[in-house]
Amino acid sequence: MTVRIGVLNGPNLNLLGTREPEHYGTLTLAEIERRIGQVADEASAEIECFQSNDEGTLVDWVQARAPSIDGWLVNAAALTHTSVALRDAIQASGRPFVEVHLSNVYAREPFRHTSLLADLAIGVIAGFRVDSYVFGLRALIGHLQAAE
Repeated sequence: MTVRIGVLNGPNLNLLGTREPEHYGTLTLAEIERRIGQVADEASAEIECFQSNDEGTLVDWVQARAPSIDGWLVNAAALTHTSVALRDAIQASGRPFVEVHLSNVYAREPFRHTSLLADLAIGVIAGFRVDSYVFGLRALIGHLQAAE
């Protein structure tokens, strides 16, 4: 059975490649998605990527995709620290997820140290730029395949 992963990207991640490269690196979101697409292909998994700057649109996407998704790879960006609505949508989906961050949020401003998602996640990976996504995806695929 092929596992299907929903990759959720929150606000401002559409600016990757130019926004604060000292924190986020120089790859664009499209380049990151291509890289994790290769990882998914190697693992015989499928990914569906989505990015929005709008909290409600992200919640709607999670609700709409949940029936056909086995797990989530989530970079909620700033919504990690603020969105009870997104937390509730991911929890209501009943699907496991890995929280990822390009930068080390614990080496940054104090408000970034709090995640409203982390206690629900099967794991959190931060600080490895694109490899945060790669490591998170591999871990999630392994978790899902072990559960089959």
